Amino acid sequence: MRVITANVNGIRSAASKGFFTWLQQQNADVICLQEIKAAESQLTDKLYHSIGYHAFFSSAEKKGYSGVAIYCKQKPDAIVHHLGWEIADTEGRYIEVSFGDLHVASLYLPSGTSGDARQAVKFDFLNKYLPILKQQLKNKQQYIICGDWNIAHKNIDLKNWKNNQKNSGFLPEERAWLDVLFDQEGYIDAYRYINPNKIEYTWWSHRARARENNVGWRIDYQVVTPLLADKIQRAEIYNQEIFSDHAPLIIDYAL
Repeated sequence: MRVITANVNGIRSAASKGFFTWLQQQNADVICLQEIKAAESQLTDKLYHSIGYHAFFSSAEKKGYSGVAIYCKQKPDAIVHHLGWEIADTEGRYIEVSFGDLHVASLYLPSGTSGDARQAVKFDFLNKYLPILKQQLKNKQQYIICGDWNIAHKNIDLKNWKNNQKNSGFLPEERAWLDVLFDQEGYIDAYRYINPNKIEYTWWSHRARARENNVGWRIDYQVVTPLLADKIQRAEIYNQEIFSDHAPLIIDYAL
């Protein structure tokens, strides 16, 4: 089972850069997109429906903002569009599909880089989301949660970690939240599980030729429930083409 996650920074922009042509070559079973910046009603062009997948969208109420999507080969048994609180649901930050006991979600966690108010929103999101993640473990259902989590976990996950310890995305409180998720609750960072020491990034700032110089952050994850750990076979961050300021993360599972 191949799962791809990508923050496209505008699905129409990514499409114009060849993203859907590339997708057709990947033979993925599930594709999770974030920051699509479009309502489903705006995606009537056959390009967005031409790769032979079932397509599902959760768009933000605000036009041209946020939004997530899932493309899947197999028709899911169920679809969830909401997490249950305003920011998550009105900003289009979550969608989930189910295939029996296996659930695949596309998550776009808020950024706090624009200021204290949005950082407070981000912390509130984390506080509300953790109990849901805990409940998923209690229910003994298997989850692959894909997306832009907007947090780099360890020093290895960003180039300039020393200079970013007071910046959103690498704050001690954010990293501690991931410590709880991975070390206490037992969720698995699928990429890091099979690449414990590899230095690669999934996002680069538009400033100071960051991508050209590979001054990046690894903030895009596939987070899986513990019983899926031994199913992780291969992980790749795709950098041969540029579709947005993020790179797609491809993971193959023995499922």
